Amino acid sequence: MAIHPTAIVEPGAQLGVAVEVGAYAFIGAGVVLGDRCRVDHHASLTGMAEIGPDNHFFPFVAAGGKSQDLKYAGEPTHLRIGAGNVFREFTTLNRGTAPGAATVIGDRNLLLAYNHVAHDCRVGSDCIFSNNATLGGHVVVEDHVTIGGVTAIHQFCRLGRYAMLGGCSKIVQDVCPYFLADGNPAKIRGLNLVGLRRHGFSHDAIRALKQAYDVLYDYGLNTTQALEKIAAESALTPEITLLLEFVKNSERGIIR
Repeated sequence: MAIHPTAIVEPGAQLGVAVEVGAYAFIGAGVVLGDRCRVDHHASLTGMAEIGPDNHFFPFVAAGGKSQDLKYAGEPTHLRIGAGNVFREFTTLNRGTAPGAATVIGDRNLLLAYNHVAHDCRVGSDCIFSNNATLGGHVVVEDHVTIGGVTAIHQFCRLGRYAMLGGCSKIVQDVCPYFLADGNPAKIRGLNLVGLRRHGFSHDAIRALKQAYDVLYDYGLNTTQALEKIAAESALTPEITLLLEFVKNSERGIIR
């Protein structure tokens, strides 16, 4: 380990092998930090935070701070982070609210500067958050989601896998997987075609999703009617099945 002499590592903190801790960084007693993690100068890891290997915390990151929910009364809560994530400058990651609750972040995510992940959020893997992206409490972000800069997501919203959110957008309902949302308030603008092609989706898969999009957004049907039409007339590929289940299980409703 390479720990700068000005860094503070409290007794009880557990650091893996080949960890680097920069000048004036702080690692609290409840932190478990995995192998080969890098904590740059002035970064702060606190609370009950369980952090996997190969994560990089840039200067002034604050991870593991207590929930900002007004109901939080100091109960033991958690932050759990997977492997290979990058958290750029001034990103904040809060713990859960209810006793034993956790904010969870998966693997290989890139969170750029000034991002905020609030209490009780669930972030999957391979996501990109551009500068100043903000998640309210209890937001669910599935795998391979891209969030544009200065975009805010309302509490309890869900972002489906491979969704793309344009910059400066206001998200107040769920964003369907594979779709592109943009605007304030946001509207669905079409498929995330660039993202789907970059991730190797087949022509047939993209065509099926385009047909489903047309039914959901261009036929003048309500959500129930659209789901019935898609289920009856579309090939139930894995992508279509996932889309149908996402919409059926939406609690806030999908952006239309």
